[in-house]
Amino acid sequence: MKVFLKLSIGLVFILILSGCIGESYDFSPPTITLSSNSNMSSEELVEANIDWRGEGNNPIDKETEDSIALAKQQQQMHFIAGEKVDLLSNHADFKTEALRVSVWQNDKKLDLEVTGISFYLPKETGDYVIEVNLQTDRGKAQYVGNVFIK
Repeated sequence: MKVFLKLSIGLVFILILSGCIGESYDFSPPTITLSSNSNMSSEELVEANIDWRGEGNNPIDKETEDSIALAKQQQQMHFIAGEKVDLLSNHADFKTEALRVSVWQNDKKLDLEVTGISFYLPKETGDYVIEVNLQTDRGKAQYVGNVFIK
């Protein structure tokens, strides 16, 4: 009976340890992509400004002086006016505190309403710069992209 008890305790201990060791977390800022019904593939935004705490609370910083210029240098993404777009991330090892999406057209900023991870694009066609600001318990990240709405 003692042998059975020792084996049972050993087995439980190994199962607990394997559960802890098997976990893998990504502490870097996530990659953000835009996904919609009109696009067959997701469109990735570029990181502009990052103020993040990585693994071991080590800082991950990136500063871009002109995020609008950076966005305009990116390959243009094509979407349909007024369509619903989802924001997807490659991991979610953080708690989202705020998520804001804005579009810029000719120095005019338009804040879009975000519900969950979704928002609707403007109904007016044209060239836009999209800006996504993510605030989490690990820090802040800003992403930008070059969008053509048809």
